[in-house]
Amino acid sequence: MTNNDNTAPFRIVASDLDGTLLQPNHQLSDFTKQTLKQLHQAGYTFVFATGRHHVDVAGIRELAGIPAYMITSNGARVHDINDNLLFSHNVPESLVQGIVDVVKNESEIKIHIYQNDAWLTSKADEELKKFNESSGFSFEIFDVNNAPTNGISKIFFTHESHDYLVQFENIINERFAGQVNVAFSTPWCLEVMGAGVSKGEALEVVAKKLSHSLENCIAFGDGMNDVEMLTMAGKGLVMGTSHEKVFKALPNNEVIGANSEDAVAQYLKQHLLNNQ
Repeated sequence: MTNNDNTAPFRIVASDLDGTLLQPNHQLSDFTKQTLKQLHQAGYTFVFATGRHHVDVAGIRELAGIPAYMITSNGARVHDINDNLLFSHNVPESLVQGIVDVVKNESEIKIHIYQNDAWLTSKADEELKKFNESSGFSFEIFDVNNAPTNGISKIFFTHESHDYLVQFENIINERFAGQVNVAFSTPWCLEVMGAGVSKGEALEVVAKKLSHSLENCIAFGDGMNDVEMLTMAGKGLVMGTSHEKVFKALPNNEVIGANSEDAVAQYLKQHLLNNQ
C-alpha cells in the first residue's frame, strides 16, 4: 500500500498520543483542541491510537471535546465514540505469568499490566503517572509471583535504558515466538500484546465499521508500535523526533515536525482543513 498522496479521499484521521499529538508535558494544546474540533465539524472521524489504557484515553477525549474512536493498548482494544467495545484481543492467559517471569527479578525494571479497566504495576512508577495526570487514571500494586491472567490487554516494562530493555525484547520474542507481538512505544517502554495485535489491524476495524478502507485513513506516529498503522494507512506520517529505528522501518514515509510544535495539528490545518 502506498504512502504517497493518492486519489482516495481521507475520511479518518488516526494519531498516536505521546510524542505525537500531545505536547511534551503530555497535554493537548489549545491549538490542537481547536484543530480537532474543526476537523470534526468538517466531517472527519478522529481516532486516538495509542498504547495507553482506554479509561485514560476516554479522559483525554473528554478534554478534547470531540466524539472520537479509541484504539488503545496498541490495538488490543477498540472503542467507538459511545464507548462500545468493537474489538478485544487479550494476551493468552497461559502466557501472562511466563512473560512476567522473564523480568520479575530485575529490580530496576517496573512491570505493568493493563487488565480490563485497571492498571496494575509491580512497584510505584511516579514518572509514568505523570503521563496520566490529565485523566486522573492511576495504578494498583500487584504480586509479580501471582500475576492476574484474565482480561489482560497488554504487559509492559519500563526502564531508563533502551539498550537494557532490548535484551528482554529478544528473550520474549524467542521464548514466545508466534504467540505475542512485542514493540517499543517509547525507547524506555517495552510492550507485549497478543499475536497479531497492532494499531494497524485495529485501524482496519474502525475503517470497516465506518464503511471505509485503510486507503481512506491518514495516520501519525513516532514509535515502533506505530509502524504497522503508518504502513497500512493510506498515508502514514512520521514525527521528526522519532527514534532512529522508526525512520529505518519507514524509510519512504513523509516526516513532519515535533509534537512540541503541534506538528500534527499544523499538518491537518494545512493539508485537510484548508482544502475544504
